Amino acid sequence: MKNERMRIALIADAYSPIRSSAAVQMRDLAHELVAQGHAPTVIVPSTFIEGEWSLENEAGVEVFRVAAPRTKDIGRVHRVVAEMLLPYVMLKGVSKSPLLEARWDGVVWYSPSIFMGPLVNRLKRNSGCRTYLILRDLFPEWAADARVIRRGPAFHLLKWVAHYQYSLADTIGVQSPANVALVSNGSGKDYPVEVLYNWLSEPESNGKGPLIIRRTNLKGRKIFVYSGNMGISQDMPAVLHLAARMQRRKDAGFLFVGRGTEVPMLRSIAQQLQLDNVLFHDEIEPWEVPGLLSQCHIGIIALDPRHTTHNVPGKFLSYLRAGLPILARINPGNDMEKLIHEERIGLVSTEKGID
Repeated sequence: MKNERMRIALIADAYSPIRSSAAVQMRDLAHELVAQGHAPTVIVPSTFIEGEWSLENEAGVEVFRVAAPRTKDIGRVHRVVAEMLLPYVMLKGVSKSPLLEARWDGVVWYSPSIFMGPLVNRLKRNSGCRTYLILRDLFPEWAADARVIRRGPAFHLLKWVAHYQYSLADTIGVQSPANVALVSNGSGKDYPVEVLYNWLSEPESNGKGPLIIRRTNLKGRKIFVYSGNMGISQDMPAVLHLAARMQRRKDAGFLFVGRGTEVPMLRSIAQQLQLDNVLFHDEIEPWEVPGLLSQCHIGIIALDPRHTTHNVPGKFLSYLRAGLPILARINPGNDMEKLIHEERIGLVSTEKGID
């Protein structure tokens, strides 16, 4: 079937116009499949459509949205409950739509979330097709590393859910070579795992968008930029404390662009420390990112050093495409450490703080 037109179901918990890395990557993947002559259908939950479901065509990509409860930027308990219900809500939407009779040549799904297994299983069983899991985060391992959850009953339940979705995949694509062994670690099973690096399409525009740094309090400074999610797994307070130590340097500024559960706390810390070399800005459109980075000088990557799993975030590619050197605070042994050192593209810290 290599040269045949395939109908492919792409399942994710986020898609355009949402601006998260998952949404952008799945959009780019869908558009590339269209460019190669295939027929992708994105199946995604939505909190902003009217009715139970909607089906539309966006530049050759069929997008099926199912009305679903919110799963982002809410309390941890509510989020887990909402995500556990999500595949069943989506199955209900599919059963009431024209997709009920659809037959797929392949099913591809993106994790996180780890809870899409029931939906994937139904589509796979009905069509007798092969499946591919794009596995970006090893959850719940990273949550336990960051002390978000304990390695008790809840952890082992979530671990079972994660391994259930692994069992449904004919192939699992992880974003880092070191994660290959970690997928099977402790399970006693030999899952079909390969390395699928993150990807990035050409930008739609080089316009700078609404954020013009020379019009802000960071005017004239060398800009350290962090663009992306600011959550627990990043441990962003360490980056703010680096900004505090550099506050006397009037030639350096720190720009934080994005969303996340930790943003209110980070803003509060910056206010308490009276940091005049720091600027926060809300999440921007993907097409605005190249223009933003063209105004900056150093790209920041922050991952909690307590992690035992490995992550090569999409922002890493964005920084490199913009020609920015990298300042990374990551966990010891992360594949990114070797890459940055060997390619001489920045500096890496695996300590508890950035010095």
